[in-house]
Order: sequence, then C-alpha cells, then structure tokens
Amino acid sequence: MLDRRIRLRHVQAFVEIVRQGNLKRAAEALYLTQPAISRTMAELEEIVGARLMTRSRRGVALTAQGEFFHGYALNALSALSQGLAGISGEAQAAELSLRVGALPSVSARLMPEVVAELQQAAPHLRLSIADGGHGHLMGLLRSDDLDVVIGRLGAPETMQGLSFTQLYLEDVAVVVRPGHPILTDPDLRRIGDFPVIYPTESAAIHPFVERLLIAHGVLRPARRIETVSDAFGRVFTRQGDAVWFISAGVVAREIAEGRLVRLPLDTTLTQGPVGLMTRASQPETNAQLLFRQAVMRVIAEGFGPGPGPGPGSGPADAGPARG
Repeated sequence: MLDRRIRLRHVQAFVEIVRQGNLKRAAEALYLTQPAISRTMAELEEIVGARLMTRSRRGVALTAQGEFFHGYALNALSALSQGLAGISGEAQAAELSLRVGALPSVSARLMPEVVAELQQAAPHLRLSIADGGHGHLMGLLRSDDLDVVIGRLGAPETMQGLSFTQLYLEDVAVVVRPGHPILTDPDLRRIGDFPVIYPTESAAIHPFVERLLIAHGVLRPARRIETVSDAFGRVFTRQGDAVWFISAGVVAREIAEGRLVRLPLDTTLTQGPVGLMTRASQPETNAQLLFRQAVMRVIAEGFGPGPGPGPGSGPADAGPARG
C-alpha cells in the first residue's frame, strides 16, 4: 500500500535531482532553495526507509535502491502528465518517444528482450528502431535522426563528440552450416578453400577480424564477399560452403538452435565493447533513462540465447568518447 506521507513534491524533487545530477541546479529548476530540496529528499528517504542517493562534491549518484525506485518515479510522473494532458485533449504531446539505432548483433540478441522489458515497465514509451552498419547509425546519431545507438565501440575517429557507456564485451564468431567440410579439421588456415563472408572496412568488427587472421598467420582471403548484411549472410552460409565472420550476437539464436555451427577457435582477440552511444553534449532525457535502465536490467538478469557476457564484461561507464 502506498505510504500516504509521500507527496508529489518528494517524487518531483527526487527525479529532478537525478536529471540535473546536482542539488543546486535541481533546486533552481523547481524554484526552491537548496536547503528546502535537501529537506525534501531527507523526508523521502526517511519515509521509504532507504538511502536513495549519495552526495559528493562531484554531484549525486544513485544507490541500488535509488536506481530501482527511479524508474517507477519517472513512470508515475509520466502517467500523471499523460492523464492531465488527456483531460485537456493533449495526450499526444505528453507521449514519450525514443529513436534507437541498433547494430545487427544487438537487434538479433539484446533488443527483443529490452523491448519486452519496456512494454512492462514503460508501456507509454513509443520506440522507433533502426538497424544498419556502424557508420550509417553514427551518421544518423550525429544528425539528430536518432537519440541513442547501441552497438560496438567504433574507431576513435568515428566517436568524436559521442558518449559511450559500456554494457558488455562481445567477440566475433566464425560460423558455417552443419556438415560443412571444414568441421572435420577446423583450422583457420583452411578458409581460403571456401567462399568467405567478410566484414567491410567500415564495419566495427573489421579491425578485430584482421587482427585474428594476423595472429593465425592467415592472409586476407581472396575469395571474400564483403558485406554487413546479416540477412544475406544467413542465407548464403546455410545454402553453401561459405565461412562467415560475424559478431557472435547476430547468430547466437542460429547457433543455439543448430542451424549454424561455430568453429571451435579461440577468438578472444576479437572481443570488443558493446554499449550505449549518445551525443556527448545532449543531457539524458526521461525516455533515454527508461531505455538505459531496461537495458541494464536485461543484462543483469542474463540474456540469450547463447552464453551471456563473459567475466569482466559487466556494465561500465566509459564516459565521453574522445578521438
């Protein structure tokens, strides 16, 4: 049962402090004094019986309890705003929306579970999802046609002015169809005997694949088809003898269901960070926060199919990316 001591001002103060990252700015936004907003937060923490945030000279940081409560506080304020807007005939204006770009590995493996999480936690959030290669999505993010991109960290020159928050590490898989001749002797030096589906130079995994081949003393295959199309890769690999270099997340479901087979190779060298990318100059919106929290919850609970992130691949904030 809701504690009747909790007032709207408590929830508004809490959400605004998190949004601003600072008590002084939050107090100014709510036309309060700093001592007043501090008292309001102290009252809320006393009512809920938990510390919701820590304060330091650098600003505020949510505790685990605060992180949990924040999503519900945002939902409560958003629902109230929508209700009031509906009364005045402005429901459309109150709707939260978010434009997300997802690289193929994320679209195939992580996004379905994130969307399912959001449908329960934030049903009022309207999502628009675009997929494509790293360069394409970075361009859309820079031009303000996307609000957030989730995928592999790109080369430094592609990340100028962007902020990157690491979520987990992902490697590159080398996959073939079941019964492929290379499975009798899965040696990377044999890939030249078959057609190879290879990442384009603009693909985020391209330098990792190059590094893997160099480490094994293998030349870049002459019979390569360079593409970032996962739809083409799935069909072409299953219909013939192609060897496909692809982010593990793209084909996790096919591997788990036995429709593709991953060669038993050590691909540790191809591991790279996957994370959330936004424009560094853009403050986090409520919609972005709801999305980030849903992503974090899905990762914390483990996501699949296939193995989840490996040891040391948990969330980490890399801050603004520099070139």
